[in-house]
Amino acid sequence: RHNLKYFDKMRCLRKRSAVSFLGILVVCLLFMNLYIEDGYVLEGDKQLIRETATHQLNPERYVHSFKDLSNFSGSINISYRYLAGTPLPRKRYLTIGLSSVKRKKGNYLLETIKSIFEQSSYEELKEIAVVVQLADFDSAWCEGMVQDISQKFAHHIIAGRLIVIHVPEDYYPVLDGLKRNYNDPEDRVKFRSKQNVDYAFLLNFCANLSDYYVMLEDDVRCSKNFLTAVKKVVTSREGSYWVTLEFSKLGYIGKLYHSHDLPRLAHFLLMFYQEMPCDWLLIHFRGLLAQKEVIRFKPSLFQHMGYYSSYKGAENKLKDDDFEEESFDIPDNPPANLHTNMNVFENYEASKAYSSIDEYFWGKAPSTGDFYGIVFEKPIKISKIKVVTGTEDRQNDILHHGALEVGEKIVGNKKGRQCTTYLRLGEFKNGNFEITDVEHKVLFDINCMRILVTKSQKEWLIIRSISVWTSQTPNQ
Repeated sequence: RHNLKYFDKMRCLRKRSAVSFLGILVVCLLFMNLYIEDGYVLEGDKQLIRETATHQLNPERYVHSFKDLSNFSGSINISYRYLAGTPLPRKRYLTIGLSSVKRKKGNYLLETIKSIFEQSSYEELKEIAVVVQLADFDSAWCEGMVQDISQKFAHHIIAGRLIVIHVPEDYYPVLDGLKRNYNDPEDRVKFRSKQNVDYAFLLNFCANLSDYYVMLEDDVRCSKNFLTAVKKVVTSREGSYWVTLEFSKLGYIGKLYHSHDLPRLAHFLLMFYQEMPCDWLLIHFRGLLAQKEVIRFKPSLFQHMGYYSSYKGAENKLKDDDFEEESFDIPDNPPANLHTNMNVFENYEASKAYSSIDEYFWGKAPSTGDFYGIVFEKPIKISKIKVVTGTEDRQNDILHHGALEVGEKIVGNKKGRQCTTYLRLGEFKNGNFEITDVEHKVLFDINCMRILVTKSQKEWLIIRSISVWTSQTPNQ
């Protein structure tokens, strides 16, 4: 009996030892696998950093779960392929992101890159980075595009202003059999869903390259000195909350973001990639972050120039009629208090006329002596003034009889400041007023400006925009 008990104990110990040994073996194998995999990826990353200019597309086949990519804890875990250029040595002011695929008809990518660089001054070029994502899975097309880009823009690549990247196909989700929302055909759903993922990966890459990021398409023309215009607008918005500033009315062209919002936007596009087109998702993203209204600036800084769409080569004749090639002459509109004694309609308050945002002041039929007043926070020298009244759909709601005046000798407290004397600079013609060389016509530093109604009218009044350009700051 004692012998039987002894053998039973030995069998139990052997079983336990075997189980423990197998457990330890599994853990060791897992650690070895992780070590080998991490070393492999690390070496791959080092290789990417070492590679400059161009190289053949032979992407390693990483296998990742698309579900894992939707983790909201920071950036998405992707190893990007550097097809041209190297990681930026320093942070810039603005990153311009482009995603491009092979088109059945036409190709505008090279012209878009050319426009970005040609329309920027040497000083502006120091503050921008251009990231081009070749998002097509045709390796031959990608190699050809990289060669063309490298030949035409070699000095920009060497200067660290231009990077070309690619994400291997294995990082993408399944793009077949997706939900057919809005009765879109299956190939259309696949196209727009992949485009959402393309942009998510591009945003993720650009998240730490600069302070701000602007999204463009690969068939866009830029206005002259667009960066200077963007910087002026951003400065004017200091202290106010915004998620998206729009510099074009078309799709997702010219949409500006804080770079710190890019990881969230990338995850958002991935989460809803198959639900709707990218430009619709951008609207929802803005709203979810509590920017309910569109903040769009005029003139537009970017124009759609492609005639053929990247989807099946279909015709795409969309144009932004607010685009101006020479739009760098954006007004300064220095800080000021705005007030009026007119009867304001709903929420079309005075502040909406004194900005480059696509909004306006709307007052009910004004009477003789009514005014719209501007009191500047500091005395200024003005070089140019331009006022536009009425809109395209309400062409009769203009200032039919009015004058523009500037004043000095300010009195009153902060809430009720006004000037004691005014100098008339001219009359409105066809609802508009414009004057240049103001600093040569007005000998004093200007504290106030006002639009004065000189004759009552039955029509309501829309002041669409008030633009003020300043010269040198006067010595105090």
